[in-house]
Amino acid sequence: MALLRRLQGWLLRGRGRDSASGDGAAAPTEAERTGLWGEGVAATTLEAEGYRILGRRVRVGRDELDLVATHGRDGPRQLVFVEVKTRASDAFGGGRAAVDQRKRHALCRAAARYLRRMPRTPFRFDVVEVVGTIEGAHPPRVRHFENAFPMELRFLHPALHRIPRSRP
Repeated sequence: MALLRRLQGWLLRGRGRDSASGDGAAAPTEAERTGLWGEGVAATTLEAEGYRILGRRVRVGRDELDLVATHGRDGPRQLVFVEVKTRASDAFGGGRAAVDQRKRHALCRAAARYLRRMPRTPFRFDVVEVVGTIEGAHPPRVRHFENAFPMELRFLHPALHRIPRSRP
């Protein structure tokens, strides 16, 4: 419980700016509205599966984590970094395929920065695909991929960055 309180306190202090928050920022674009809707659908789905949402659109340096949650009933709770991909249809491939190497790198970098402020905590990366539209006649389809990809080694072992390179 102390870990949860610490995480929530950190999220409330370091919360990202939300363009839809009414803080004088420009109105969200259609893509931003769709993304926010998809994140809401994903959060609701995860909460129904027993997850506890700690933050949405969490800014960490120049990166953003869509959802930060905890999960685990039969033992220690695990921190879960969730990337949400919202698509109107599967016509051009699923949202999971859009989490390419560049996106995974950014997510790992953000998670590493996030975790620096936490004690040793088990964590994983999940991807949630939301297929549907805000005004759709049918409820959206939600696919949850647990442990979708591993943390990049360079972020697990910062000492690897300091290995001197041999000169020719």
